[in-house]
Amino acid sequence: MTIQEQPRRFTCDIVVTSDLHGAIRPVNYSTNKPVSTGLAMLASRIRALREQSPELLLIDNGDLIQGSPLAALAAASAASQGEFRHPCILALNELAYDAAVIGNHEFNYGQALLRKAVLSSRFPWLSANIVETATGEPAFGPPYLIKELSPGIKVALLGVTTHYIPNWEQPDHIEGLTFKDALETVQIWVERIREQENPDLLIVCYHGGLECDPVNGEPTERLTGENQAYAMARHVRGIDVLLTGHQHRLLAEEIDGVTVVQPGSGGTAAGHVSVELEQLPGGKWRIRQKQARLLFPEKQLPPDPMIMRLTDELEHSTQQWLDQPIGHTETDLSIASAYELRLAAHPFIDLVHQVQMEATGAEISCTALLSESSPGFQGEITVRDVLSNFIYPNTLTVLELKGQDIRDALEQTALYFQLSEDVAIMVNPAFTTPKPQHFNYDMWAGIEYVLDIGRPPGSRVVKLERGGIPLDMEATYAVVMNNYRAAGGGDYSMYVGKPVRLELATEMAELVQDYIRRNPKLSASPVSSWKITARGEQAAHHL
Repeated sequence: MTIQEQPRRFTCDIVVTSDLHGAIRPVNYSTNKPVSTGLAMLASRIRALREQSPELLLIDNGDLIQGSPLAALAAASAASQGEFRHPCILALNELAYDAAVIGNHEFNYGQALLRKAVLSSRFPWLSANIVETATGEPAFGPPYLIKELSPGIKVALLGVTTHYIPNWEQPDHIEGLTFKDALETVQIWVERIREQENPDLLIVCYHGGLECDPVNGEPTERLTGENQAYAMARHVRGIDVLLTGHQHRLLAEEIDGVTVVQPGSGGTAAGHVSVELEQLPGGKWRIRQKQARLLFPEKQLPPDPMIMRLTDELEHSTQQWLDQPIGHTETDLSIASAYELRLAAHPFIDLVHQVQMEATGAEISCTALLSESSPGFQGEITVRDVLSNFIYPNTLTVLELKGQDIRDALEQTALYFQLSEDVAIMVNPAFTTPKPQHFNYDMWAGIEYVLDIGRPPGSRVVKLERGGIPLDMEATYAVVMNNYRAAGGGDYSMYVGKPVRLELATEMAELVQDYIRRNPKLSASPVSSWKITARGEQAAHHL
């Protein structure tokens, strides 16, 4: 073959961010110290790649507009003033993103704000499986996007979202929407796109994760349908590249010929997939090879000046808001160890129970520590301190539960622990791998209980009383918890369909701030009575 007869080749570069959760600027808002993560830090890598590859495809894979104080203040400003200048949208517009996918946390502030975000974006939002109930049409934009690259290469981008959202989100935030099965939607649309568009490269952008180990195919979680990326790669023919998210994992894998990438969270990394194509006789292009890698911020480089400039004004307002003092502690409510906090009653968790029960009038409360980095409270308390501990925009729900439901929930919570080989209590790896889920361990007030990790799962509740009297399994109790848990989130299926006595619209962080302002000399009265033990079956009857 002569030089003139060499096949024509072209490299398509795809860059994806996912689960940014409002992390635009390189700052840890809890400590106000600089970090080397965030979109402003990744931007230099993205811009450098675009210089090398001008037709680079840049995609965000969801959970963009919620998760940081900067994003929270933008949402609050939009609700109170009607003005919408969300820092995440400003940043993505500046970097000329080609598309974004709807993530589950996009709904946290309601559809009105989400639709403002969509309208202010210079790129389409994709989600083929989130449809208007009345029409069956995609609710926020086209199901897929076609990009024509200059050599005559046609690229299809299909967007889908984990359909598990109704198990977590407040009903009024998703009213009028239907969430179709993501795997089934991908099967339908990939076949349709292949037939109707005949693309040279088909990319699925899925805000969801891998339910199985990418190497051996063994399930890594209970197969609820929340994550279906492994099944997509294995069983849907026609996918070339699968961009994933939701689990906050760092992955660059190949599954049955499908290139799979997941770039972590908070701007820790971006995913980069390089696809080399060559032109066949007759003009058709075929994929010659694919390569996936993770792009990490270059710590020695400053954050992107334009991204910083676009968000400077809101950042200044955010810092002023965060530094507002609202009270101080009379006793130590700091958290030295998240692990130790989950082994016995703790004053910080007692404070959370007090807030929840006072706000709702419920007789029993359950709550979780939401972040392993939660500092608790000690000394002066600012808005920053509150948001450092209450990182999600959860609201409160009061359910009517039977005593048996409470026992079942405690058995689910008890799965968080197991015994090591030397009979020490340790965290069950199912709650750490592949995605940390420490927030699915609950602690209760208004009941007295003992969980014995030395006993088999399902029989670990060895004491369950209220006021010193065994809890009546058939009696009904009013129990307050966050809306995520009340919907069954975290495998608490015993809550699904239970009568709702009360739903509050105010977010938990705001309830805590109001409580502290009304009680500026803060202390926590002991309201919890429980413990974890590993005495085993032989000793259980003595408890």
